[in-house]
Amino acid sequence: MAKINDYYQKKQLMEKLAAELEQLETDQALKGELEFENKVRALMKEYDKSPKDVLQILSAIDPSVSGGKADSTAGSRPKRPMKTYKNPHTGEVVKTRGGNHKTLNEWRQKHGKEAVQSWQQD
Repeated sequence: MAKINDYYQKKQLMEKLAAELEQLETDQALKGELEFENKVRALMKEYDKSPKDVLQILSAIDPSVSGGKADSTAGSRPKRPMKTYKNPHTGEVVKTRGGNHKTLNEWRQKHGKEAVQSWQQD
């Protein structure tokens, strides 16, 4: 009996989706967007360009068009700020985005964490 109920539920859902699809097909705004998409695809085919190529061209024209950063890893977080430390004893400068820098760790062992932190430049 469960299968027949499942069948009728899915049939009702299909009819509802068909009605929504039919309504969308009469929408003039959707027709315009579909026509634009078809023309863009035709241009891409004519010039043998991929969507990635088009995004690169558009981002060169307008940098705010980044294409969703498809190349970078998904869910990436913003980069840490660059921190610059200058050792007053040696004049040596270290630039790092993280705290686990070899030279910084050596300085911390030799001079103490608070002292090295005070060497941070703005």
